[in-house]
Amino acid sequence: MNMKKTVPLSQNKTLGHFLAVSFFAIIGYLFFIAASNMNYIWSWSSMPKYFAYNDIQVVEAPVDGKLLIQSGKYFVINDDDKIKLDITDSYKLNYKNNEDIYEGDEVASTSAWTLGPIGHGLIITLQISFLASIIAAIMAMTVALMRLSPYQVLKDIGTVYVAVVRGTPLLVQIFLFYFIIANLFHFTSFTAGVLSLGLFFGAYSAEILRGAIQSIDKGQAEAAQSLGISKFQAMRHIILPQALKRALPTLVGEVISLVKDSSLVSVISITDLTKVGREIVANTFSPFETWIVIAGVYLIVTFTLSFIGHKLEKKMAAKGGIS
Repeated sequence: MNMKKTVPLSQNKTLGHFLAVSFFAIIGYLFFIAASNMNYIWSWSSMPKYFAYNDIQVVEAPVDGKLLIQSGKYFVINDDDKIKLDITDSYKLNYKNNEDIYEGDEVASTSAWTLGPIGHGLIITLQISFLASIIAAIMAMTVALMRLSPYQVLKDIGTVYVAVVRGTPLLVQIFLFYFIIANLFHFTSFTAGVLSLGLFFGAYSAEILRGAIQSIDKGQAEAAQSLGISKFQAMRHIILPQALKRALPTLVGEVISLVKDSSLVSVISITDLTKVGREIVANTFSPFETWIVIAGVYLIVTFTLSFIGHKLEKKMAAKGGIS
């Protein structure tokens, strides 16, 4: 006879979800009350246009004359000139053929939705984060294997790299890389930002990966060698898949930290999300709305990465590693 296990009320999932939602609702309400009592004029209506806006382009008459439509082309003609207008089929005409127009009149107009500064800043942030993550992954794998190498010279190089990078602030490294290395090799500020981020997080990820590799039972490598499997094949097919599975949650955390710390590259004139935020504040004098929106965009990106990492972790757990 099966006995149904009774779940204590304190561990009830439905009740737990309800209490959690209530907790955050109370916190949100308290923040709302605090914001309402501030001597500050909130202006949320100005924020959407910084994501995307309807860009209106107008063609004005360069001189007085008449509008001439000829073979699908548009001209302004008078006694002295025949001037072609840059009008395509997407434009809406405000005048008819042979109608009088005067200099400065809006002959035609068109509109199209265009990414705003926050949209462009998000693209730059994602580009920097993606490229820096690739560099960090390459550096992490290389340095981790160097630190585990039997060759002392490789160990020393890897150890010094990790010690120097982890022992100095990222902001200082960005400045040094931009003003010294980038000037020496004529890198752009974008390249300097990507490389400095990649090298910084490569050092941290290398130590995470090294620890994960060393956590794998040495008996597996010895068993592989006894079966005639080379050290490289054992590392590639046996050790690394298990190590990456163990290190994945921490490595995902490092990628999330990279995305957030990419905001520091704004100090070297890269127009990422953070620099866009500062420019919007300077133009609108709306610091609270701007930084809340910028923080929300970062949160969406990092939450998405966390979700992807969680799904990948579950997939690896089901397969037993990375094949």
